[in-house]
Amino acid sequence: MTQRFSFELAATDGKARTGSIAMQRGTIQTPAFMPVGTAATVKAMKPESVRALGADIILGNTYHLMLRPGAERVAKLGGLHEFMNWDRPILTDSGGYQVMSLSDLNKLTEEGVEFRSHLDGSKHMLTPERSMEIQRLLGADIVMAFDECPRADRPREEIAASMELSMRWAKRSRDGFDGGEKHAARSALFGIQQGALDEELRKISAEKLIDIGFDGYAVGGLAVGEGQEAMFGVLDYAPGQLPEDKPRYLMGVGKPDDLVGAVERGIDMFDCVLPTRSGRNGQAFTWDGPLNLRNARFAEDTGPLDERCDCPTCLSYSRAYLHHLQKSGEILGAMLVTEHNLAFYQNLMQAMRDAIADERFSQFAVDFRRDYLTA
Repeated sequence: MTQRFSFELAATDGKARTGSIAMQRGTIQTPAFMPVGTAATVKAMKPESVRALGADIILGNTYHLMLRPGAERVAKLGGLHEFMNWDRPILTDSGGYQVMSLSDLNKLTEEGVEFRSHLDGSKHMLTPERSMEIQRLLGADIVMAFDECPRADRPREEIAASMELSMRWAKRSRDGFDGGEKHAARSALFGIQQGALDEELRKISAEKLIDIGFDGYAVGGLAVGEGQEAMFGVLDYAPGQLPEDKPRYLMGVGKPDDLVGAVERGIDMFDCVLPTRSGRNGQAFTWDGPLNLRNARFAEDTGPLDERCDCPTCLSYSRAYLHHLQKSGEILGAMLVTEHNLAFYQNLMQAMRDAIADERFSQFAVDFRRDYLTA
């Protein structure tokens, strides 16, 4: 039987790393981008198509799935993998961020967060223990510790108090995860570093997480409005505060140039709704920069979406046709552009893995930014 979880570095180039995570449901090549399957679906895509584009792992959303259809129901139906027809690894977030951001009525205590559903107003309580139980019921391969994500513009003392609370919740998450022995025997648990933009608070957070012990470590509390410069400022030191022999996951990121800059600083894993959300709104990512397909200049453009891409959309459909679908509000437009965007993200990750292995990542990053940001 394949071991529960292992991470092996294959090559480094500066701070950039490439390697692999081995789990019972498959191997994840890093740096890895995880398409977001919020409600047990990567929007506008079949699971088999997501895999065909190169995704080794996807993300599921604890908050949304606990509310609908319900974690107990998913478990009764065979677990999230069987429910959505995805046989590769799945990472589930803890639900903490959505509880804080989507519910106008929530009450934060040491125990957890009491909140009302954004769907029907029903009252729920989410604690570290309940988060672990929900993720166990879903059958997640990588489980995230329960945490709070404060805004970076809050006073330092509030950010420090929030970080300390998240670290206490991290210990309870560890204990709750270990209590589900059958699930823990085949799944992994990641801790989440907090501390906003404060280097000292992030160092304290990292030390506390390392003391608890996790299979991997996430850099949390970024991509929440602080801007790329501030985010990169944190990433200049935060990955180095975490264990070198464990995967480092930057949550909720991001734009293609964010990914390149983060890999440059030592990040191994990413997730973001951007490629799918943009696909539904007519924005396509290309090696020469993003395109707004609703723009009239594409109305008679017979060229492919991206000449450097061999995805099914680029091989079969013109910019003019995609423009027409977007302007007409046709569902096929969302499907085709989403397919391309996910292909672009996976191709970008593969290109970075290759560049690191060949010890030419610095030049790759220079060339990428030249083409992508100045087109």
